[in-house]
Amino acid sequence: MSAEFSVVAEGLQKRYGDKQALDGLDLAVRRGTVFGLLGPNGAGKTTSVRILSTLIRMDGGHARVGGFDVAKEPRQVRRRIGLTGQNAAVDEILTARQNLMMFARLFHLDSRHARRRTDELLRQFSLDDAADKQAKTFSGGMRRRLDLASSMILAPEVMFLDEPTTGLDPRGRSEVWDAIRQLAAGGTTVLLTTHYLDEADKLSHRIAVVDHGRNLTEDTPAGLKRAIGGDRIEVVVQDAGDILAVVKLVAEVSGGSEPQIDSEELRVHAPVNDRIHAIAEVARRLQEADLDVQDIGLRRPTLDEVFLRLTGHPAAAPRSDDTQTSPSTSTSEEGATA
Repeated sequence: MSAEFSVVAEGLQKRYGDKQALDGLDLAVRRGTVFGLLGPNGAGKTTSVRILSTLIRMDGGHARVGGFDVAKEPRQVRRRIGLTGQNAAVDEILTARQNLMMFARLFHLDSRHARRRTDELLRQFSLDDAADKQAKTFSGGMRRRLDLASSMILAPEVMFLDEPTTGLDPRGRSEVWDAIRQLAAGGTTVLLTTHYLDEADKLSHRIAVVDHGRNLTEDTPAGLKRAIGGDRIEVVVQDAGDILAVVKLVAEVSGGSEPQIDSEELRVHAPVNDRIHAIAEVARRLQEADLDVQDIGLRRPTLDEVFLRLTGHPAAAPRSDDTQTSPSTSTSEEGATA
């Protein structure tokens, strides 16, 4: 495949005992983009990351990362990747600076280059003010940023992020999101696994939805939403007795589409093509019919709806999605370090 792709996987297979973790998974991730791997528990996301980062062997299929064969050229792959697992791998007794210096020396940088790279990363991840504080005093978001920084010592071409914001509060997640955007802006290709649909939506250039170790679909976030329908108009009525009148009115404006009714919330909604005309026309007709409503508006599909449509169930709470314990590591030039 073209050199414009940093990660290419074809027909990945992996079995743990009687569990088929991957069953022909395909991926193609363009250079310098954030690619989201989205799926329910047990979908095979973490297993995919382990194979692509050379931590485990595939049972079948082919994969190339950074232009090198994952199975045949693992050392070449490891020199080009970084990996951040579901738990931060930093030493909490050491300061941020000491952590980065330690990783830099483990990656065989001499003292001068280690100090320079440490200073660069402290600035890049907005940790310079806390550089000489122990990591145990950091918030969850700061600890995660330090973890990301440690995996960037060698400025990897490809970064694997496996559930990077699990357990963080909203502020911590926002801090990590900013760091991920900086990575992509700097030319690093990011493969992100996540259970958080808003995270995939906000960060990813493209998203693959997987389940049972197989691809369900792949597209941009906007494309995935369009695939299950366009804009919808919603009307929330004041009086339950007005619902049928509003249903008839909305059906006429939406071109005959059968509106859906949420009796509990007194909401009527239907798909529309011309969003601006639709909302203006519904508002006009409601006024002419002297129907009082609580609210009227337009809504676009969400990734939650895409996920539900494709997998048959809503997204679950985050946890390790495979049968093995997820690594909390960064990869070194010669291999993975625990």
